[in-house]
Amino acid sequence: MAKRALILIEGHRSIGLLYVKAARRLGLHPITLAAEPTQYDYLAEERLRAIRVNTDDLDALIRECSRLRETHDIAGITGFAGDDESISATVGKLCRHFDLPGPNPASIEQCCDKFVQRQLLAEAGVPVPAYRLAANATDVESSAAEIGLPVVLKPAIGSGSMGVRLCRDLDELAEHTTYLLGGKHIWRSPPRILVEEFAQGPFYGADIMGNEVIGIEAGDFGPPPHFVFRQLICPAPLTGDEHRRIADVSLSSLRALGLGWGPTTVELRWTKLGPVVIEVNPRLAGGTSPRLVQAACGVDLITEHIKLAIGDEWDLRKRHSRIAISQCLDADRDGILDWIHGDDQAAAIPGVAEVKLYVKPKTSIVRKGDYRDRIGHVIATSPSRAQTAAILRRAVDIISWSISPFPTSGEA
Repeated sequence: MAKRALILIEGHRSIGLLYVKAARRLGLHPITLAAEPTQYDYLAEERLRAIRVNTDDLDALIRECSRLRETHDIAGITGFAGDDESISATVGKLCRHFDLPGPNPASIEQCCDKFVQRQLLAEAGVPVPAYRLAANATDVESSAAEIGLPVVLKPAIGSGSMGVRLCRDLDELAEHTTYLLGGKHIWRSPPRILVEEFAQGPFYGADIMGNEVIGIEAGDFGPPPHFVFRQLICPAPLTGDEHRRIADVSLSSLRALGLGWGPTTVELRWTKLGPVVIEVNPRLAGGTSPRLVQAACGVDLITEHIKLAIGDEWDLRKRHSRIAISQCLDADRDGILDWIHGDDQAAAIPGVAEVKLYVKPKTSIVRKGDYRDRIGHVIATSPSRAQTAAILRRAVDIISWSISPFPTSGEA
C-alpha cells in the first residue's frame, strides 16, 4: 500500500520540525522539496527525505510531485514562506494542479505584494497607515516629505522584517534608501519600496484559522530602528471591547483580500485612532506564535493546518485558558558563537513549555536587524501573567552563550 505523503515546500528553522512531527502523528510521511535542503538542519537529524529542486520553478515542482505520486499517495501539499513570500502562492498553485485542498493562489499573490495589499485594504475601508510606493531615492524622499517623519521603509515584497527599518530623520532615510537600492539588499523582483507612516502604539498579532480568530498576542520589540521581536504574550491583555475591535478589523482584512482558507496572521498597532493594520500574512506565523497559542489555549495550529491541507476536519476548540509568554534569544554582537548552554536545565523548569536553540557552536553570527538575529527562544506558561513572567525570567537567566569577535586581518 502506498504511503500517504505530505509534501512540504522548503523548510523553516523554527516551525519546520513541528510540521514534520505533527505530520507523523497524523500517520503521514513528510517529504521536503527544497532548493538547498542542507540549510534545514532537522532534515538530516531526523533522517527525513528531502529532494533538491528549484522551488522558484513551478513546472519543476509539478514534475517532482508527479514522480512522487507514482510511489506515494500525496495527501496534501503545504510549505513555508521563509524569506520568499512567493512560496505561499506556489503552494496554492500546486494544490490546484493536483486537485488538493489549498489556498487561492491569486489571493495569496496580491496579499504578498504589500503595496497591492495596502490598496485593497484601504479601498475596503480597513484602517491602514498612510503609504506611498517608491522606485528610487527621489521617490523615497518626496514620499517621506508627504507623509511626514518618522516613516518605515520596507521592500514591497518580503518577509521576516528583512529590509524593514524605522527612519526618524533625513539621515536615516538616506542611509536606508542607499542600503535598499545600493546592492546590499537582495531583491527577488525589481526594487519597489513601500514608504509608510509609522503607526505608533502597542503591537498586536491575530492568529486566524479560516475565519476564526484563535488568539491575539501582544508583542514587544527590541530597540529601534529595527523591528525584531523580543517578547510575545498570549492572550494579549485586552478589554473585551479592545479584543472585539481587533478581531473585527482582522476579519475585515481577510474579506478585503479574498482570504479565509487556512492560517492567516494579521499584525496591527493600536493607535490614537484604534487598531490599524500593519500587515496581513497569508500563512501561519513563524517564530514562537504557533507554540505560544498552543500553550495559551490548547489549539495546535500546525496540526489543524495539516488536517485542512489533507482534507480532514479540523478541531479549533480551545482546551484550556492560560497565560503564555515567549522570550526571543537575540544575538548581542557579531562574531563566532563559541558555546551556548543551559537549554536543558531551562527546559526542565516547571511551567516552561519549550526551549529551542536555532544555532550551534562555531556558527558565524552576523546581525541583520531582522528575524535572523534570533538564536533561540523560550516559552513559559501558567495560570497568571506574573507567575509566567517569573518562570520565564528564571529560564532565560539560565541560558548563556559566548560570541567571540571575528578574527581581524592578519590573525591566524
